Amino acid sequence: MPERVLTRVHSLRERLDSTLLTHRNEILMVLSRIESHGKGILKPHQLMSEFEEICKEDQSKLQDGAFYEVLKCTQEAIVLPPWVALAIRLRPGVWEYVRVNVNALVVEELTVPEYLHFKEELVDGTSNGGNFVLELDFEPFTSSFPRPTLTKSIGNGVEFLNRHLSAKMFHDKDSMHPLLDFLRTHHCKGKTMMLNDRIQNLNSLQSVLRKASEYLSTLDAATPYSDFEHKFQEIGLERGWGDKAERVMEMIQMLLDLLEAPDAGTLEKFLGRIPMVFNVVILSPHGYFAQENVLGYPDTGGQVVYILDQVPALEREMLKRIKEQGLDIVPRILIVTRLLPDAVGTTCGQRLEKVFGAEHSHILRVPFRTEKGILRKWISRFEVWPYIETFTEDVAKEVTAELQAKPDLIIGNYSEGNLVASLLAHKLGVTQCTIAHALEKTKYPDSDIYWKNFEEKYHFSSQFTADLIAMNHTDFIITSTFQEIAGSKDTVGQYESHTAFTMPGLYRVVHGIDVFDPKFNIVSPGADMGIYYSYTEKEKRLTALHPEIQELLFSSVENEEHLCVLKDKNKPILFTMARLDNVKNLTGLVEWYAKNDRLRELVNLVVVGGDRRKESKDLEEQAQMKKMHELIENYKLNGQFRWISSQMNRVRNGELYRVIADTRGAFIQPAFYEAFGLTVVEAMTSGLPTFATLHGGPAEIIVHGKSGFHIDPYHGDQVTELLVNFFEKTKEDPAHWEAISKGGLQRIQEKYTWQIYSDRLLTLAGVYGFWKHVSKLDRLEIRRYLEMFFALKYRKLAESVPLAVDE
Repeated sequence: MPERVLTRVHSLRERLDSTLLTHRNEILMVLSRIESHGKGILKPHQLMSEFEEICKEDQSKLQDGAFYEVLKCTQEAIVLPPWVALAIRLRPGVWEYVRVNVNALVVEELTVPEYLHFKEELVDGTSNGGNFVLELDFEPFTSSFPRPTLTKSIGNGVEFLNRHLSAKMFHDKDSMHPLLDFLRTHHCKGKTMMLNDRIQNLNSLQSVLRKASEYLSTLDAATPYSDFEHKFQEIGLERGWGDKAERVMEMIQMLLDLLEAPDAGTLEKFLGRIPMVFNVVILSPHGYFAQENVLGYPDTGGQVVYILDQVPALEREMLKRIKEQGLDIVPRILIVTRLLPDAVGTTCGQRLEKVFGAEHSHILRVPFRTEKGILRKWISRFEVWPYIETFTEDVAKEVTAELQAKPDLIIGNYSEGNLVASLLAHKLGVTQCTIAHALEKTKYPDSDIYWKNFEEKYHFSSQFTADLIAMNHTDFIITSTFQEIAGSKDTVGQYESHTAFTMPGLYRVVHGIDVFDPKFNIVSPGADMGIYYSYTEKEKRLTALHPEIQELLFSSVENEEHLCVLKDKNKPILFTMARLDNVKNLTGLVEWYAKNDRLRELVNLVVVGGDRRKESKDLEEQAQMKKMHELIENYKLNGQFRWISSQMNRVRNGELYRVIADTRGAFIQPAFYEAFGLTVVEAMTSGLPTFATLHGGPAEIIVHGKSGFHIDPYHGDQVTELLVNFFEKTKEDPAHWEAISKGGLQRIQEKYTWQIYSDRLLTLAGVYGFWKHVSKLDRLEIRRYLEMFFALKYRKLAESVPLAVDE
């Protein structure tokens, strides 16, 4: 048997050179077609289109070689004749860069700065080789820190962190001192928890734990902690171990196991049970943040729903843990948002408002102010930047006064909320969690390289700078999906798009974030089970709302709330509900429906989106409304289609989903991109078969063909064919509808509930809080770097955003 020989892995350039030698003419044809586009950026579909234009015989010659493989992995091509530079994404988070001289067919490897420098010539027109360019590189601050390399590990940061740091820190007994110090620092409002001063070293800790374990073994499992509190206090143990003998024994045994033979699983479980989080601050400054009559207002949608569902569940989990820890502490959660004196019929002008469904959680509103006074009116999320620094100072005072303490955890939401969270966490020395919801850079193609074209309307220079600061300052990041971090096989993730980019004339980011960073964790939200539940739960159904829902869907009246009439009330309803903007693609859905006669025969279409009760100030929404009216007129949709203005009553919306399910209808989410897809979860929780975009989060929520269906919004004909097949099949076999409905409900119960979310979030807060305390994750160097970046770059950019003027 011949001996196996290990050979060197050839570089990408070497493999391309080899292919060029054998298929020079065919490759030249493809590259010439690409070069013929002239100076500019080509996207993947354009590159593949040019490849498909060469003859089939030439295509087949290339399809097994390195060139075709590279072309399929290329996310963008920069054309500056005679050069074509390629950004090649070998797999999520792993990139290489080359450029090819089309005339000479010479391949050169490029470093990240070289590639970005080349790309900048699209804007600058010259190489500007001699000019100094600010390059941002966050890699040196984390280069010595272990991180996973497998794609499947992305988003499972805490598991990786526990494995590696526990192995590193707990290699001998002396390495356990940080854990001892951590346990001794636990206090809440002057009360000592876990350990008191009687325990000074590891030997005494181990001895005390053994004594406590022996004593507990003599007690009944249900013995309350108060029965042995004084005995424990005398040997050095304080409250926090548990409410009953059984739970205290579990905690003590876990710690003894860690001291003897530490392992990552036990460490995470132990840290998750330590009393650490009693006061939480959640930041969401933009939009109209209130509990009623705001959904559908500008900048007011899924993020508000997310937080209002998150907070009661988080409070319940905090109360449960505090009780199990044997403490009598009252937790507090503050949602901090902007106070709007011009509240337009909402509670947004009220300083403090109790959160529905919670006992100890409130919305705290703090105004935007300048030297001229308080800003009264709503402003777009793209215009908030000049107010953020002063807002943060005001929030720090208001929060500490309201809590009478520092928060234990600060959670930011969206770009400006995450910047405020970073500044606040930096100021107070508190654990920080980042939730992006949506990073705008991926929603607006080429908004980095051509940032000046977007600046007047969107002020992306401030926003992208804020995003970089927040994602590098935070202790941990939670996302709803894998795609949010690292995309898919063919698409770039939202965070991944910040790995390397350039904003010519401003700065060049050669290493912004690493998607393999162990700070990333996937923690998916759910739907409020008090509002969204299966249509089959007859005893819980809100039948009192049925007359007004029937009116909403089927009345023959046309007005500002509902336009067009459904003539056949017995047909199933295809239903959607979203903001009326380009990305949500509601008019695209209406056009697909309008053009498919068979689908129009099978089902009625009901769209909830946009608000015709008042004049929209949003130009995008105005254009979409105009298009919707044209579609109704051109395709004679009246009779089969109903357009309902945005609905702000969440309780009624929950029953609306269930009424649609009663018609044996379906929910469809046709967005071009959806970061998560809360309406998808709501619909599935209601038992409604769901069709949703495969671009973004819904691709992970739905298992195609089992718990719903994936659709590609760029191929409307395929979508309508899928819908027709589904409704024809369910007409013949009602069990098919039931199977998809039940599949959706099962999927939600397994993965998408707020109870699962809250448990995970608090465990993460405990684990990252511990590592922040005992390790050098909280590096002074990167904090200083970010301070400079904030002071020297962000501040000037924010000052350039015009201040709003109250009319």
